[in-house]
Amino acid sequence: MIKKLFLATAVALIPAAAAAQATLTAETTTPGSTPHYIDTTLAAVLDSAGVATMQITEGATLTNSVQAVAEGRLDMAPAPLILPFLLSKGIGPYSGVGPEKGAELAENIRALFFNAGSAQIFAYYNSNPVEDIRNLEGLRIWNGPPRGAALTSGRAMIQLLAGLKDGEGYEGIQTEWPDTVSTITGGGADAWTIPEGLPSGREITIAAAGGITLHDVPSDLLASELGQQIVAAPGHAPYSVPVDVFRKAYEGNDITIVTDDDTFDSFATAFAQIVPATMDDELAYNITKAYLEGEERFMTSSPRGPHSKLSFGDIDGKSQGACGAVQIKMHPGAIRAFEEAGHTVADCLKP
Repeated sequence: MIKKLFLATAVALIPAAAAAQATLTAETTTPGSTPHYIDTTLAAVLDSAGVATMQITEGATLTNSVQAVAEGRLDMAPAPLILPFLLSKGIGPYSGVGPEKGAELAENIRALFFNAGSAQIFAYYNSNPVEDIRNLEGLRIWNGPPRGAALTSGRAMIQLLAGLKDGEGYEGIQTEWPDTVSTITGGGADAWTIPEGLPSGREITIAAAGGITLHDVPSDLLASELGQQIVAAPGHAPYSVPVDVFRKAYEGNDITIVTDDDTFDSFATAFAQIVPATMDDELAYNITKAYLEGEERFMTSSPRGPHSKLSFGDIDGKSQGACGAVQIKMHPGAIRAFEEAGHTVADCLKP
């Protein structure tokens, strides 16, 4: 179910003259996800700073949200970077748009800031364990929603672990995001692979129905030619967290973390907070300035804050999953905010 959040409660507590100067429409993912946390925290930060009120629709399909921003029908959305890339080519979920129109639409997308906080994991219930994650033949595996960036990443994970393609060796199970937990807890899949923030409210909810085990990508597979291709693929970025930190994030839950060394290594889903290129420069500047000044709030408002890999420093492009196959540009107003705060922005991200 798609729900709308109207995050303007603080406005009622301050004088009308200091009320938010703009109203922004935004779409985000379901509660418990990193994009949802970032968007709702951003809404609170912008509201407190008197910059804007965000009207957020949650549970959205980001494939549609990205196109809506590109068409100027939506002010803001979190974008897995593979989606602007696919849109620019008019392929995948945007094949109906076509290459020419897709390239034109992608040119109308600008980034304000970035994050890469969702690591691809593989998991199963301990009551129905997967004996060897390199042998997934014949299993039913939830690997994403019916389309979009998460499904692409999920399929890549299974191909990397076991050399299998969806429908050829295993049965890929897809549902809309709001139905993910109920599908898994209801026995609709033998295992699942999902891009998750740390800690993941979704995995904690799943574990409440029975103990689960989470795996990273084994070191030899990650270092393989295919592994490195996946890490460098459009929309991905490297991800590595000390395993002790990863385990501590799930302390008190029946969740077992399995790695082959002292780090939890995988590939992250690289995100940008996107707006139309036509957004007013001053508004984009004020939003980004408030974001940068709100760093403490982003870091402390949730246990996942410190692990969200938000861009509060220099922007080199590569670390953010951009400046390769993904050629997204930052909004000039956002660049000004970063540079005024003393941070550098790579030339490849400048329009």
